[in-house]
Amino acid sequence: MSWGTELWDQFDNLEKHTQWGIDILEKYIKFVKERTEIEISYAKQLRNLSKKYQPKRNSKEEEEYKYTSCKAFISTLNEMNDYAGQHEVISENMTSQITVELTRYVQELKQERKSHFHDGRKAQQHIETCWKQLESSKRRFERDCKEADRAQQYFEKMDADINVTKADVEKARQQAQLRHQMAEDSKADYSSTLQKFNHEQHEHYYTHIPSIFQKIQEMDERRIVRIGESMKTYAEVDRQVIPIIGKCLDGIAKAAESIDQKNDSQLVIEAYKSGFEPPGDIEFEDYTQPMKRTISETSLSNSRGDSKTELKFAGKSKGKLWPFIKKNKSPKQQKEPLSHRFNEFMTSKPKIHCFRSLKRGLSLKLGAGPEDFSNLPPEQRRKKLQQKVDELNKEIQKEMDQRDAITKMKDVYVKNPQMGDPGSLDHKLIEVGQNIEKLRLEVQKFEAWLTEVEGRLPVRGDQARRQSGMYEAQTATSVNNCAQDRESPDGSYTEEQGQENELKMMATDFDDEFDDEEPLPTIGTCKALYTFEGQNEGTISIAEGEILYVIEEDKGDGWTRIRRNEDEEGYVPTSYVEVYLDKNAKDS
Repeated sequence: MSWGTELWDQFDNLEKHTQWGIDILEKYIKFVKERTEIEISYAKQLRNLSKKYQPKRNSKEEEEYKYTSCKAFISTLNEMNDYAGQHEVISENMTSQITVELTRYVQELKQERKSHFHDGRKAQQHIETCWKQLESSKRRFERDCKEADRAQQYFEKMDADINVTKADVEKARQQAQLRHQMAEDSKADYSSTLQKFNHEQHEHYYTHIPSIFQKIQEMDERRIVRIGESMKTYAEVDRQVIPIIGKCLDGIAKAAESIDQKNDSQLVIEAYKSGFEPPGDIEFEDYTQPMKRTISETSLSNSRGDSKTELKFAGKSKGKLWPFIKKNKSPKQQKEPLSHRFNEFMTSKPKIHCFRSLKRGLSLKLGAGPEDFSNLPPEQRRKKLQQKVDELNKEIQKEMDQRDAITKMKDVYVKNPQMGDPGSLDHKLIEVGQNIEKLRLEVQKFEAWLTEVEGRLPVRGDQARRQSGMYEAQTATSVNNCAQDRESPDGSYTEEQGQENELKMMATDFDDEFDDEEPLPTIGTCKALYTFEGQNEGTISIAEGEILYVIEEDKGDGWTRIRRNEDEEGYVPTSYVEVYLDKNAKDS
């Protein structure tokens, strides 16, 4: 089966067919290109979808994704992101292995087809030229034969005429012989041209055209094979990513299997557990007795016990009823006079400097959320404090690692001075040391609060009070009850707007007495070795080289109390100052 023998006379149709084959190939290239665009678009939409539903960082939504069902959803989003990546791989492989290769092959195919049909046209032109030469030789031979016949007839006519001279007859005879010779020459030329044409025609139809058509046939068959290979590659590209897509789907299924409803329920308990005990029974109140009715200690509307009656002026005159309990609509009991409660409070007050801490506690109460999370229920407060301690420990570890790195670099500079000046790192070491000291103080402060919440320490000591100004408000039990009473009668958490208003009133009423406090005497002076930013309540900021007065030396907790002027005093780390005590103070 050969186009050269079977289709020797279908040159034009073969030209159309091969052009159609190239058009089909270009159409397939366009199809694959559009498929890659669809894959890219699909992958982009999947990635955008996955990104859209990812939890935002440092947001409340991110905290909610601690549940196993939400974690499974996050895993699903991540797997979908990988799934989208496989579609991008499909697009890339189809582009590189099919589109690019076929586009280059089409260009080569067009050039080859053009060359073959150029040779075919050239062969056709050659055979047409031979045919024209044959036709010309044939017409010349025919013309010469006719002229020779006419010359012979003219000679015979002249020879038969008696009136014609002998010279005319001889002339006619010579002319006839000349024409006969020309006819013989034309005949010989025609015969030679005919043989040549027959030879060229045989070569054309049995050698040149079959060879050209055979090359065109091979070219077209290669095109067909190539488009088949491309279709196979098209399928293989998809098949190659099926295992990875299967793993993505397996990951989604595994994430779904990891959902634990019991664990989620436990997380809900940990998230919202207050740590309070349910309220006790409400005792019967007998209104038939003329005596003044009392309220049980287990009642939800009572104060926090007989030991806290003085707290009523601070916002507990109106009972706080707890979850799901309606208020008692019985007639209100007669309130005690405010002056009587005031006298009770004043008789049990601690040292006068504690009222300053009380004022700070009141400002904290009336402002934003407290630093010690005391506005939270005990269990939630414990979790928050523990989380804060862990974060501070991580920051301390980072600072220590940085200090070690700087120390090693300094050692390298000492051994190799050409690499750098060791003294240039002293400032950084001091700065890192100050940061570590600050963070350690913060850790001690939060650990003290955490210890109190967990019940390991009954009350916070003076050392913890010095670590935080807010902590000073809790050194005296009665002052603490006045400044910050966040528990219900049965030990649960409560806050009321009325309580805040009365706290404001209390802070205003005691301002005069706070201001009349006598300042502590000066026991010496000190010089600031480093700059300290007193960001916590009860501390004071100092600048390097500053001279200040010492009013209370270090009690072993690492803090020294200093004064800048009559209105500015507070605690600073003892390691940040150089203390010069007076001789009398040393003797005492």
